[in-house]
Amino acid sequence: MKFRSIGLVVAVCLISFGIWRCTSSNGELDNPRQGTITIASDESFKPLVNALTNAYEGIYPNTHFVVDYKPEQEAIRQLLQDSARVIFSTRQLNEKELDIIKQQKGTQKFQHIATDGLALVVSKANSDSLITMPEIKAILEGKITDWSQLKGGNQRGLITLVFDNANASNLNFILKKFEIKDIQRLRIISSGSNEKVIDDVRKNPLHLGFIGVNWISDGHSLASEELSKGIYVMGVAKKANPDSLTEYIQPFQSGLEFKRYPLFRDLYIISREGYSGLGGGLMTYIARDVGGLIIQKMGLLPTVPYPREIEITTGKNF
Repeated sequence: MKFRSIGLVVAVCLISFGIWRCTSSNGELDNPRQGTITIASDESFKPLVNALTNAYEGIYPNTHFVVDYKPEQEAIRQLLQDSARVIFSTRQLNEKELDIIKQQKGTQKFQHIATDGLALVVSKANSDSLITMPEIKAILEGKITDWSQLKGGNQRGLITLVFDNANASNLNFILKKFEIKDIQRLRIISSGSNEKVIDDVRKNPLHLGFIGVNWISDGHSLASEELSKGIYVMGVAKKANPDSLTEYIQPFQSGLEFKRYPLFRDLYIISREGYSGLGGGLMTYIARDVGGLIIQKMGLLPTVPYPREIEITTGKNF
């Protein structure tokens, strides 16, 4: 009976996942403590995903994640093609994508793991570090083309927008947020990665960059500190005419809390795993408080916050 049960699990795995290799190189089925699987993520979350997978591999040395960093839509396509077990995405699967999985007789599950902020960055040579949501919309609509047109703008010159990739979450989020259908007439550059966006902006005072904030929000990381040099993270206000400077919010944890930062976005982990494998182990790890601590350390707002114990001394015995 024991051998028949094991055979049934393997058979179900192979049927459910088709071209997926559900076994490791030694022929054993992967599980939360051992095995190698491929996962994918939008490149804007590379520092966070690296931190989460490295921490997991540190706890379970017999596990390994092959991470493909690519534009979000390509990561979703990889999930649908069964060539990625798990993905990190700023959106859930839509009905069409869910239908594809159903037609493959597969399963999917997701969990919301964090609130992220899309950061707007400019060179420190650019004296404009404040912007409003109506101004961003006007830039995307082509109504504002020069830095001098911004409220209180001290910079002159044509605005060039810099994104990481045309199919990535950063651009897609902005277009959806402001309901922009056509960007053909905009001065816009695809640099290839979030890190290259930062480098481009640092060198060009007239460029306005859009990046995932986790690239620069880890205060304990030398890499994050190095990337932050030479750039400003813009404060963004919801209203066209803010009453005070306090209405300009940056995409760090204090701004993401209660979703005060106008360009906040959700981060999900989505899995196609139909059994208790390594993908499920990673999801459980992230959902627990330890995963929340890593997310918090990276500067995002975890869905499950790390619990803090506070000792209060009153001088009285109870």
